[in-house]
Amino acid sequence: MELLEEQQKVRKEKLDKLIDLGVQVHPERFEKTHTLKEAHELPDETKNVRIAGRVMLKRKMGKISFWEIRDIEGKMQLCLKRDELGEELYAQINQTTDTGDFVGVEGEIFTTQTGEKTLRVKEFTFLGKALRVLPDKFHGLEDQETIYRERHLDLITNDDTKKRFLLRFKFLRLLRNYLDNHGFIEVETPVLQNKASGATARPFITHHNALDMDMYLRISPELTLKKLIIGGFEHIYEIARDFRNEGVSPNHLQDFTMIEGYSAYWNYEDNMKFLKEMVQSIIKDLFGTLEVQIGDKKVNFGGEWEVITFRDLVLKDCGIDIDKFETAKDLLEEIKKRGIKLEADNLEQLGRGNLIDQLYKKVSRPNIIGPAYLIKHPIDLSPLARANDENKNLTDRFQLIVNGQEIINGYSELVDPIEQEKRLLEQSKLKENGDDEAMDIDYEYIKAMQYGMPPISGWGMGIDRFIQFLTNSYNIKDVVLYPILKPEIQNPNEKKED
Repeated sequence: MELLEEQQKVRKEKLDKLIDLGVQVHPERFEKTHTLKEAHELPDETKNVRIAGRVMLKRKMGKISFWEIRDIEGKMQLCLKRDELGEELYAQINQTTDTGDFVGVEGEIFTTQTGEKTLRVKEFTFLGKALRVLPDKFHGLEDQETIYRERHLDLITNDDTKKRFLLRFKFLRLLRNYLDNHGFIEVETPVLQNKASGATARPFITHHNALDMDMYLRISPELTLKKLIIGGFEHIYEIARDFRNEGVSPNHLQDFTMIEGYSAYWNYEDNMKFLKEMVQSIIKDLFGTLEVQIGDKKVNFGGEWEVITFRDLVLKDCGIDIDKFETAKDLLEEIKKRGIKLEADNLEQLGRGNLIDQLYKKVSRPNIIGPAYLIKHPIDLSPLARANDENKNLTDRFQLIVNGQEIINGYSELVDPIEQEKRLLEQSKLKENGDDEAMDIDYEYIKAMQYGMPPISGWGMGIDRFIQFLTNSYNIKDVVLYPILKPEIQNPNEKKED
């Protein structure tokens, strides 16, 4: 700790020296001609190249110094010569600039004898001082909590982290482009809502001071988006921040990003076909292949995807035929009888649908490599989905499962307001009996439905979870820039009690 404080003191003294020399230590701007990645591709003898970045490495060899600067996508070696910059400026630069500082330079591109693309510096501009020492460039951050808490440092020192997040943002761009090019319109809906509706999950509750009323952070934009279909939109989507007050695991976040899309006049099979083509297009653009390496397995997104029914899957994996148990109580007795331990703490309060879901997640989902579509979900697990025409106890629903994870969930939407009200009333009763994940009834949505709805199919994809899969990341926090953590520092000037 004393060493770090001494290093900060030395850096502050260098900053003061620059100020005394009349250097603008916080300049307004610096005009670049190229990014570092672009500059690295320029031919030798290209002149007047202006680039900027963070100093990550310095080597001084008398009258010549070699530095390395970096930005988010590239790096470039700099060659600083005393004879070209002048003795006074050369000495000042080397004495006052540290690794971590930002600099802007102008010069000419050349390639060294070792084959390193380099910029010979003709002009030098100081752009910003790092008062704290960066983590070791070669080891980076090693404490996992510090990596999540100080992602900015992780990005500076870890190339794999940079690549992971650049892939995430490229994925989002490709996703938007595909939907936009296929007639979808991107929309925005409120995060603060009067009802915790649109999915079965425990909500976050907040208070609206001006209206003096409790509100919910949305657990899904589903009902609001379907109102827009009622209003006349045909193909829409939203990349939405959602909030679910549930447990922590390597595959779950309470504050996460989803995309939901809705199409008038489509059914769930139309969406299964469309989404298969969309996912294949994006995977091919990202990786140049439809095979993605996940740990020691390769998942092939090409060809036909397996389609399996909910009942057949659970029956195969644990021997329980869910169609034979009409109540949650009877099903729970059978689960216990077979010695299957489920993860939920409130099993006695769960409705039949959520109990079936817990059973499936325990005995079946981890075994699916996929990609595979899971279809024909029980109706009491899907209160917003359309009932199947041939079997009213099932819904026209699908889930895309890849490597034991639910990637996409979708269905033909229930558009009958009378049936919808009946199902949501049943959900409300479950909530009253202790099922925290059951839905509230939303009468504003029921009223909107009564103005008439066309056939609709919708779907949702967890962006974080899909990127976790694509980047082979163990923890979903690895693909979120700043995941939620308990605060570490309340007041840095406040002394901690012994």
